[in-house]
Amino acid sequence: MEHVIAARRPAGGRLTALMIGAGSRGSRAYAPYAALHPDELEFVGVAEPDGGRRERFIDEHPGAAGCAVKSWEELLHRPRMADLAFICTQDRMHYEPAMAAIDRGYDLFIEKPISFSPDECRNLDDSARRRGISTAVGHVLRYSTFFVKIKSILESGAVGRVHAVQHNENVGHLHMAHSFVRGPWRDSERSSPMILAKSCHDMDIITWLLGERCRRLSSFGSLSHFRPENAPKGAPKNCLEGCPAEDTCPYFAPRSYMDSSSHWAVHAGIAHLNPEEKREFLRTSSYGACVFHSDNNVVDHQVVNMEFSDGAVAAFTMSAFTAETTRTIKIMGGLGVIHGSMESDSIAVETFEDGERREYDLSSSDSNHYGGHGDGDMNLMHDFIAHCRDKATVPQLTPIGESMMSHFMAFAAEESRLTHRVIDMEDYMKRGNYGSL
Repeated sequence: MEHVIAARRPAGGRLTALMIGAGSRGSRAYAPYAALHPDELEFVGVAEPDGGRRERFIDEHPGAAGCAVKSWEELLHRPRMADLAFICTQDRMHYEPAMAAIDRGYDLFIEKPISFSPDECRNLDDSARRRGISTAVGHVLRYSTFFVKIKSILESGAVGRVHAVQHNENVGHLHMAHSFVRGPWRDSERSSPMILAKSCHDMDIITWLLGERCRRLSSFGSLSHFRPENAPKGAPKNCLEGCPAEDTCPYFAPRSYMDSSSHWAVHAGIAHLNPEEKREFLRTSSYGACVFHSDNNVVDHQVVNMEFSDGAVAAFTMSAFTAETTRTIKIMGGLGVIHGSMESDSIAVETFEDGERREYDLSSSDSNHYGGHGDGDMNLMHDFIAHCRDKATVPQLTPIGESMMSHFMAFAAEESRLTHRVIDMEDYMKRGNYGSL
């Protein structure tokens, strides 16, 4: 599968694009491709309600200055003015701008998850197909150097037929606190369940690696740690209100956000503020809240057990309680085993016949080492732009129709978690009148 990220130069002229939502993913994961490859892509418009983010996007992409607005309606209710539209808003704000972009004839890039609703996922795919619109979903793991290499090892037959997979999403305790306890994804009613918001990536990559459809699944999990009863004695609702545990609590907000070079300050959008402005931000926003007194309701750990159409099984674990923030995987085949850690860019293959152990260090590979998810962000952009410039010969690996399987698996997993039932995927699709996958 090395061809997935082949260094081909797209045919045709430069494409133009609109950015709907200039937050973390839109401005830092995908838009930088235009700055790196101005001969291939230029942003000519941006819709972002936050004035600071909008101005920073214009600074980095001056072509968008002539059409920089607050709302997506101001862009997408106008006649078509570009080739592509990137939908990088919050989870529950994808559907309407995506449908409007399809109606205007834009080829569409939509950040995962496609939608929090199974019906909306299906409607988007059906509408795009009817209009002949090319689509891509931000399932960047398929484009990461790490998982592309694992896919190629599987296709080589080195470990034979796969019988079992163990896949871990090690969320990391600080990532959990930032995004899913204090951040926009803390409330499933305002965003989506964590198995969808965070781990549709993982449902997708397991399915892609196996090349089979999920037949049945079950899921268990809960919110067990980030709850009021686990707060340190005397902990206030906001960390700046004199917490007695500030020296020992790993989640003390000023320690995460006051340093301008902090990863979390950058993601909170406050790295550019002065110290007093940061303190005021923490005093008045959810990012300063005690993680045990927040209004979060998403799980902090969850497992999904899957059976696939060829009899292979997979066990997926998502946990907040890790020091590292990475994915690890073990793939067990009839002829050998693959072990992998995405953080260390390392893969090991052990074969049974000869007992040989072959190790791959991808940290010194020829990938561009730019962007997140093991270069997956930039590699996905490369192929999507290449496809849109030469649709006849360049395939698209993550269209909505292909990516929906992971979403329906996530929807079914959440139903299983809440009802304590094993979910038959064919039955699930029929019950919801969602068609077939």
